[in-house]
Amino acid sequence: MARQNARSEEFFFKTIESPVGDLTLVGNDNGLAAVLWAVERPGRVVLDIVGERPAHPILLEAERQLKQYFDGQRRAFELKLNAQGTAFQKSVWAALLRIPFGETRTYRQIAIELGAGNATRAVGAANGRNPISIITPCHRLVGSDGGLTGFAGGLGAKAYLLNLEGAGSARRRDN
Repeated sequence: MARQNARSEEFFFKTIESPVGDLTLVGNDNGLAAVLWAVERPGRVVLDIVGERPAHPILLEAERQLKQYFDGQRRAFELKLNAQGTAFQKSVWAALLRIPFGETRTYRQIAIELGAGNATRAVGAANGRNPISIITPCHRLVGSDGGLTGFAGGLGAKAYLLNLEGAGSARRRDN
């Protein structure tokens, strides 16, 4: 489970069950750093994970809030986040956090919001590296035609999350 990284910060993990499959929560005292899928693309999220710590308070709180979300009892997360990325990636992830529950945006809309209207592909790349899936709602980004596009958890999981939030009218695009 350990991923090597030049950073000196060390992280711990806890795996939980969810309606979209097993999720691995990763964090430390500085906050939640990742929500990883059972099948992760190698190198998508690079953290120095040193071991399992299922009783870590950050991980327990993330588990509690995710359960509430999946049970339809939570629309917004209130967690201390510790996402590791570039300044541009962090700006994209911050924009994702501003997308309201039950709504979607296009990659272009986020690029324009960031003052970089021609950076649609860069927004897509940053979105694809979002380490804190579901909580930083990268599933709320859709293609310019409203279709579902790539998602680290798979398009089925993306459709499930959007349906859970009442934004399930987005069309699935398989390529």
